[in-house]
Amino acid sequence: MAELGIDIDKVCYVIMRARAFDAKVEPAEPAGSDTGGNPADEAMIDVLEDTGDDATYSELVSFIGDLNVDEQVTLVALAWLGRGTYTVEEWTDARAEARRGHNARTAQYLLGMPLLGDYLEEGLAAFGHSCSE
Repeated sequence: MAELGIDIDKVCYVIMRARAFDAKVEPAEPAGSDTGGNPADEAMIDVLEDTGDDATYSELVSFIGDLNVDEQVTLVALAWLGRGTYTVEEWTDARAEARRGHNARTAQYLLGMPLLGDYLEEGLAAFGHSCSE
């Protein structure tokens, strides 16, 4: 079986943070409004609201940007594998295509995938890995 080309812990970190990012929803109240509600009564639902100043996105962009090119290429190829664009038998082709398309916006490209965490998890599973190991 082909080598992944990235530490599984790094992929698992991206999966975890991508899922936190994907869980964000539009704010229920306009920015700056005070409904006078009690956060404890509202089950702290506002932590799921995408207020635009959330650190999750910028953390992921920074983390992915700090990866070397091979690791970034592997993340893209894993996401494609997980969403079914490629099979594990086509891993070399997936990585080659990801390398051809690599640029400075890899993080933004990946974070534009609504199910990035799921895709990466499926991609790892195709290689017999999981984040619960």
